[in-house]
Amino acid sequence: MKVLVKDDIAENAVEVLKKDFDVDVLTKISQEEFLDIIGKYDALIIRSATTVTSDVIEKADRLKIIGRAGIGVDNVDVNAANKKGIIVANAPQSNIISAAEQAIALMFALCRRTPEACTSLKSGKWERSKFKGIEIYGKTLGVLGLGRIGTLVAQRALGLGMKVMAYDPFVSDDRFSNLGVDRANSLNDIYKQADIISIHLPKNKDTHHLIDEKAFYRMKKGVLIINTARGTIIDEKALEAALKSGQVGGAGLDVYEIEPCTDSPLFALPNVVCTPHLGASTVEAQDKAGIQIAEQVRAALLGQSVSTAVNIPQVSQESMEELKPFMPLGENLGKLFISLFPGNLNNFDVEYYGNIAGHDTRLLTTIVLKGLLERFEDSVNLVNAPFVAKERGIKVRELKSSESKDYVSLIVLKGKYNSKEFSVSGTLMGKNNQQKFVSIDGFELDLVPTEHMAFFKYKDVPGVIGTIGTILGKHKINIANMQVSRTEKGGVALNGINVDQSISPEVLEEIKVNANIKEAVFIKL
Repeated sequence: MKVLVKDDIAENAVEVLKKDFDVDVLTKISQEEFLDIIGKYDALIIRSATTVTSDVIEKADRLKIIGRAGIGVDNVDVNAANKKGIIVANAPQSNIISAAEQAIALMFALCRRTPEACTSLKSGKWERSKFKGIEIYGKTLGVLGLGRIGTLVAQRALGLGMKVMAYDPFVSDDRFSNLGVDRANSLNDIYKQADIISIHLPKNKDTHHLIDEKAFYRMKKGVLIINTARGTIIDEKALEAALKSGQVGGAGLDVYEIEPCTDSPLFALPNVVCTPHLGASTVEAQDKAGIQIAEQVRAALLGQSVSTAVNIPQVSQESMEELKPFMPLGENLGKLFISLFPGNLNNFDVEYYGNIAGHDTRLLTTIVLKGLLERFEDSVNLVNAPFVAKERGIKVRELKSSESKDYVSLIVLKGKYNSKEFSVSGTLMGKNNQQKFVSIDGFELDLVPTEHMAFFKYKDVPGVIGTIGTILGKHKINIANMQVSRTEKGGVALNGINVDQSISPEVLEEIKVNANIKEAVFIKL
């Protein structure tokens, strides 16, 4: 078999491939030449310099895998690859050490005011008293997101004698205990206690401007902020104001809301250390990317598992025909579960009842996990979702029964918190296989998943539903559908609604206060 290396990768990565395959390293060929020869190869390795279009894939009659030596695959037409059954893989862990070290480097630079002192000395000044820093030893580091990079930062901070606490509700208690990291049960716990906060969250609708003006003023006065994750997580205007007021003592930034960023009011502030997105810019990270993708390509060509594939793994035609209608439901159930689950997730069950239980449901379980995890982890896909869950210490079980009391097929997701069980379930109905959420935490419902949904749990007394409708109407939020369920008269009721637009946290809070509602959650599927 033949491998084409189209962009520069480490020489030792090429040697990995040469042990088993014929390898051509052709980094200078034109697009026309690329199109002419791609049909001769079983594997293709690229970096960011090469774009693999549908035209390239159309001519790639032998191609089994496209390997991207890096994280992003935006330069690959993945849909075209899917249609041809070509695996697309990346190297998502190649830069995690470099990214973690960048966070630590920014923390040191900020605490010791290194960039300012360097500039001053180079300008001919000797200003020792001006640049008095602080020790990090004994300080409390708050880590937002205990994924791969967040874990590495936490481990390094512990080695430096820091106290480390982290907020990540989807990492198990055992994982926290093994790491020696204190669990924060809310963001506010971090804000109240941390001297330094390091952000390691993905970019999505839930994290956009998560750190805003209100968040800054819940933090300890003089807190230091480190962001090597995604620029959009921080409201930069709010950060500028907090830095100028002294509420935030300093910021170390490697990422920005809009990139490339060469002009920002933040750059003029003396208590800001800034770098141009250098998290992955090390010799070692670039070498690792080449090695990792070479190993993935080798595995694919030898018929082994490709753990970093980003597209859908192949399944039998029979299983695909049965599973395909359930795939959107499975992902939506995962998103619903994680949006409403009230505790820290350690054990997670995916249960199948009725006809669907007679099929190979491993792919469907992976789709459920993708929906569950993608809010809290970058680049979760249908291949690596089980690995991400395992890394986070979540024990996943798949259970089946051919018997289903009320439905032809039923999917149930279950998790435990504080010895209590929480579950959601869904099914497909009618000739058009319409998705339905049919139960949430023991409350029976009949809700069609839509983009905007809200759920309210409260004591079953007159007037609550009217108050919800009145407040939403006042804010011009239209209710498309509503379902109310209760276990007994005068007990606890659950109200699920479909609305036509987003409900802001302020409106949710207004509803909670005026309707005396215990729990109110808005979700966007």
